[in-house]
Amino acid sequence: MDRKRFHGAFTALITPFTQDGIDETAYKKLIEWQIAQGIHGVVPCGTTGESPTLSEKEHEQVIKLCVETVAKRVPIIAGAGSNSTSEAVHMTKYAAKAGADAVLVVTPYYNKPTSKGIYLHYKAISESADIPIILYNIAGRTGKNIEPDLMAKLAGIKNIIGVKEASGNLEQMKKIREICPKDFLLISGDDALTLPILSMGGVGIISVASNIVPKDVATLVNVFNSGDKAKAQTINARLLPLVEALFVETNPIPVKTAASLMGMCSGLMRLPMCEMEDANLAKLKQALKSYGLMRG
Repeated sequence: MDRKRFHGAFTALITPFTQDGIDETAYKKLIEWQIAQGIHGVVPCGTTGESPTLSEKEHEQVIKLCVETVAKRVPIIAGAGSNSTSEAVHMTKYAAKAGADAVLVVTPYYNKPTSKGIYLHYKAISESADIPIILYNIAGRTGKNIEPDLMAKLAGIKNIIGVKEASGNLEQMKKIREICPKDFLLISGDDALTLPILSMGGVGIISVASNIVPKDVATLVNVFNSGDKAKAQTINARLLPLVEALFVETNPIPVKTAASLMGMCSGLMRLPMCEMEDANLAKLKQALKSYGLMRG
């Protein structure tokens, strides 16, 4: 297994909606633009893709559409997580069969399992399909942090190859790099921390911001890896105010609104995701104008 395929900037894709379901035309255009802009890979059906409000049929539809559209041009890491192990197993099997290159599996949320339960959850998923698995650690949404010792144990499962780390805890990430195998992938799950994580041996980012600025996020990773740390710092400094605006409300509300303002898709979201508050919308518009993504 070539783990280097999962290095770089991957976009956690938004899912465009119509009143009746998935906007397949807008989704295909978004993917084509991402690839043309130089993104290294894509992630359908993550949190940014509003996976909690997709039906099982829609979840499968989005993964299938992504695989067909990408046509093996870049790697696909399909969101397949659930707080139900059997559901996560089903989606992992589906993603493998559909042709995804890996799956992203979030820690079970709401149930708050023990460390043993988390281990058994991922072990069952691993045994269900022959596909690389990337853990997704985001205690702010799940209520459970994967501690470094448990991470190291999970890294010993044959097809668990890395983690999307969105704990925000750089000390924890440093320890993960120290105690997990050298080829275990540390991937940033937070646009604001991409550069610090790359600096400690991270291999890339699963990005929200790259929905609207894929070229810049990919370039940030590329120039860092080429050794041009000064240029990486310059790109990062320009990105940070935009990133801040994209998280002024719960993701994916601002980024989907931004995509709509830029004419990529409708701004339709499914409850409990809803339209932005006026004051926050004004902040987002100002950030988009300052970055050159909107006129007026």
